[in-house]
Amino acid sequence: MLRYVTTNPGKVREAECYLPDGSVDQLDFDYTEIQAEELGPIAARGAREAYHHADGPVLVDDAGLFIEGLGGFPGPYSAYVEETLGIDRVHEIADDLDDRRAAFRCTLGYCDGDAFAASPDPVDRGERTAAAAAGPGDAASAGDATADSDEAAAADALPVKLFEGYVPGRIVAPRGDGGFGYDPIFEHDGETFAEMDTDRKNAISHRGRALEKFADWYAER
Repeated sequence: MLRYVTTNPGKVREAECYLPDGSVDQLDFDYTEIQAEELGPIAARGAREAYHHADGPVLVDDAGLFIEGLGGFPGPYSAYVEETLGIDRVHEIADDLDDRRAAFRCTLGYCDGDAFAASPDPVDRGERTAAAAAGPGDAASAGDATADSDEAAAADALPVKLFEGYVPGRIVAPRGDGGFGYDPIFEHDGETFAEMDTDRKNAISHRGRALEKFADWYAER
């Protein structure tokens, strides 16, 4: 059984549209969300932690809204920015930009404890996680125990397969009553995500596109 690590049952329902019936279940597990400028390392770290917790195959996702004119902001910090600034304020900031192009991006991280064959999809092999565990400075200067701990962290850095989904759009004034998060201010092909019904949104969403890639690969796993 594949465990999708999320507190949102809607994500599991979306995954069920791409995976065989009864093959995926929800796992509510509070893994560590590291700070990073990219989604991949965050999903990979979460997948490793969740795999150790579940002792079986897991799928973790991280997603964000990337605004071109703001250098990709809020990106991996999208949830925090939504909670602290709110989507209306994000729209106000973007409204002053000449370039209001944006994209929703999602990265899925899959871990089952085994290695992966080479493929076009990226594999996080843990070097970044081990480096983050070491922290700034020379580990040896902190003593042999720290160095040993860093070596153990590197050895325990299981490979994680990453699948990326992307949908382009632009930032507009809030429209629509559906969806959640930034959906009312993200327009794709003339409609905001909040104006779309669930089936249409899922068919083109960043998460759906990542899930489609994952499902094709997982069928052969």
